[in-house]
Amino acid sequence: MSDKTPVDFWFDPLCPWAWMTSRWVLEVEKVRDIEVRWHVMSLAVLNEDKLDELPEEYRELLETKAWGPVRVVIAAQQEHGKEVLGDFYTALGTRIHNQAEGPGKETVAAALKDAGLPESLLEHWDSTPYEPELRASHQEGIDKVGQDVGTPVIAVPGPDGEQIAFFGPVVTPAPQGEEAGRLWDGTLAVASVPGFYEIKRTRTKGPDFSNL
Repeated sequence: MSDKTPVDFWFDPLCPWAWMTSRWVLEVEKVRDIEVRWHVMSLAVLNEDKLDELPEEYRELLETKAWGPVRVVIAAQQEHGKEVLGDFYTALGTRIHNQAEGPGKETVAAALKDAGLPESLLEHWDSTPYEPELRASHQEGIDKVGQDVGTPVIAVPGPDGEQIAFFGPVVTPAPQGEEAGRLWDGTLAVASVPGFYEIKRTRTKGPDFSNL
């Protein structure tokens, strides 16, 4: 058994913000005594009851591009174990976000190969028998922070043994080295205050969504 602090991280491979935060958490792993455990959540599930309230472009993205990748991810988890999620997410995110290949079926097929997973998992693209497991994983994460946020969700053990959970942090670019560690320390500090609600500032530049 590892004596490192477990950090549970819920992601949707489509989300560029979750991707940036995940790269930060992996940097934190290098400078703090933590171990990341990956979980699946879904922006499509999160927004399925409010599609008519969303901007047309975002609604179309969720309806046409969000389901396939996350179905393949949950199938990979169910058939090959949770331990494959980290490498598969890295392969997916590198192609979708860093290389701007988008979340299409060919991209996911290439990411499966990168992660050493069978291409047969693409059979789950249009439908999967693991939808109950996908929804349960999603709900486990969202129950910790509430319906008004999205991905990523992070949960860590608090000093009293109860989990501290929060959305984000939203950060770009991902801090490196000890800077990543300091952001981690500060995030835990504010998240552990029972009355803490939100820190926010105007951003001047965000990630490029055009490749999605």
